[in-house]
Amino acid sequence: MAFDRYVAICYPLRYSSILTGTRIAKIGLAALCRCVLPVIPPLVVLRTLPFCQSHVLSHSYCLHQDVIKLACADIQFSYFYGLALALLIPTLDPVLIFVSYILIAKAVMSIASPSERLKVLNNCLSHILAVLVLYIPMVGVSMVHRFGKHASPLVHVLMANIYLLVPPVLNPIIYSVKTKQIRRGVLRILTPRQLCMVKGL
Repeated sequence: MAFDRYVAICYPLRYSSILTGTRIAKIGLAALCRCVLPVIPPLVVLRTLPFCQSHVLSHSYCLHQDVIKLACADIQFSYFYGLALALLIPTLDPVLIFVSYILIAKAVMSIASPSERLKVLNNCLSHILAVLVLYIPMVGVSMVHRFGKHASPLVHVLMANIYLLVPPVLNPIIYSVKTKQIRRGVLRILTPRQLCMVKGL
């Protein structure tokens, strides 16, 4: 998405020639590999581990950190591999996104009109918020599992559910708020209530 924004803002006239169908398919395949390939090694290792303790997970879904705690074998590889992923993914992705936005900011600063600058930056705001909504809970759940061993089980469950539910719930809201018709509809719904509340006071 950051690359798409960069091309749309910096090379608007060449957008369709740069982002061809073939190139988009390659980017999609690379994104799929980046999501799937890192999780294969821990899954293979998990299949070989014996589980002689309780088979009750502390979360509402199968979280890797939660599953390896139940194994009755050496889990050093799983622990360090999970730690490496928890450090690399939330670091590398934002760095690449940050670099793309530095390039966008450079291009925006060369635009003469302040109103055009604001319009371009407003266009990027949704993507920045979507990135924050995804990565803040991801980092939070990783940190709670690594360093919050003495925290209440409720904290672990709450953080895991926030990571699972908040990004998909907030993403449509983030992207739809920018649509004028939806914004007008939301204001129409909220305005009478606010007037009633003010009158009630």
